Amino acid sequence: MAVLETIPVLLSSSSSSSFLDTSTVIALTVFFALLCACIIIGHLLEENRWANESITALLLGLCCGVVVLLISKFHSSRILVFSEDLFFLYLLPPIIFNAGFQVKKKRFFKNFTTILLFGVVGTVISFCLISLGAYLLFKRIGVTSLDIQDYLAVGAILSATDSVCTLQVLNQDETPLLYSIVFGEGVVNDATSIVLFNAVQSLDVSNIDLLTALKLLGTFLYLFFTSTALGIAAGLISAYIIKTLYFGRHSTDREVALMMLMAYLSYTLAELLNLSGILTIFFCGIVMSHYTWHNVTESSRVTTKHAFATISFIAETFIFLYVGMDALDIDKWKSSKASPGTSIAVSSTLFALVLVGRAAFVFPIANITNCIKKRPSTKIELRKQFIIWWAGLLRGAVTIALSYNQFANSDKTAFLLSMLHHFLEYGSSPMRQAYLANSADEAG
Repeated sequence: MAVLETIPVLLSSSSSSSFLDTSTVIALTVFFALLCACIIIGHLLEENRWANESITALLLGLCCGVVVLLISKFHSSRILVFSEDLFFLYLLPPIIFNAGFQVKKKRFFKNFTTILLFGVVGTVISFCLISLGAYLLFKRIGVTSLDIQDYLAVGAILSATDSVCTLQVLNQDETPLLYSIVFGEGVVNDATSIVLFNAVQSLDVSNIDLLTALKLLGTFLYLFFTSTALGIAAGLISAYIIKTLYFGRHSTDREVALMMLMAYLSYTLAELLNLSGILTIFFCGIVMSHYTWHNVTESSRVTTKHAFATISFIAETFIFLYVGMDALDIDKWKSSKASPGTSIAVSSTLFALVLVGRAAFVFPIANITNCIKKRPSTKIELRKQFIIWWAGLLRGAVTIALSYNQFANSDKTAFLLSMLHHFLEYGSSPMRQAYLANSADEAG
């Protein structure tokens, strides 16, 4: 997220002789102060079932956006500009790695078949329905500037759920079955959506046939298995190096540093090889928690467990702060040349398509798995099915990052970027997260 030149006008450039850019210092100061406030307020609301850090961060970001909007005299509410690099390279890896590192492996792999059905088959069903629905309905609304590739991109973008929101509102100790399924689906879903999106970018829309569909399936299977294998290999190599060289006899700092760097190296290698970094670092985290963690000293075990959780927590809170602050971004509304009626119609259509696309696979797949499973404790009852469906309606930064990638550089589709962006804000709204958290507590 690059610094935006919106509030430097409040300060004279000659007011400071520092070599640091004033706007950068202001932006970082505001965000660090808001992060501190989120932690304090989240602690005070620890026992409140309708509030958590993510809701607090969204509301604080929203309030800060209002303040910046007033200070800038309604020119802009932004302090930072969204950047794909910051999200995919710095914020997402620690969140996904910590989720794999802390996940209860027995429960996760016990539900692995269900997770794959939701994350792969379900995402493909949602992708097809959203793409087809957008193609059929957008023209009736009056949106005629999109081509087939754009409609397919919309389907891939809106198929990506938000595992970050899920981590914030579900607890794996209180609702282990729900947590493992919804979060596991979120990780696989993100990877599947990104693979579909990348496949759409290279797809020859003028020649779509059965062979093209098979190639798409082959590409996904290749990326899934190679990304998983790379993550497992990185975890095993780190365990072997630490066990063989026994770093702890000289310095526990080296053990912790090596674990962090090897995890991040697996992610960057996956991205460099055009694989799924999300899957790679997730399985790297699982393997490290099972093998590497048991080969380090006791002090390093305590350090890594808390360090990974802390970094992940800060990254999650930062994302929610930004989403809340960006909800009042006037520039995105100004960039949309569509009429208010068209904007409302497009947003409503997208929301309806996501609802239908999600329901089209959650309830059928859940009932199919219920028929296969024999133990009542492993079956997904109707209430939990509804929570899984509702949790999957949340949309996060993966959606907005892919939206910028597809639509940011085109004047014809600028309005659609605006609609997708504000759809994200609704998808992460505090009321929906609070309702999900409350429903999950009652289900648990």
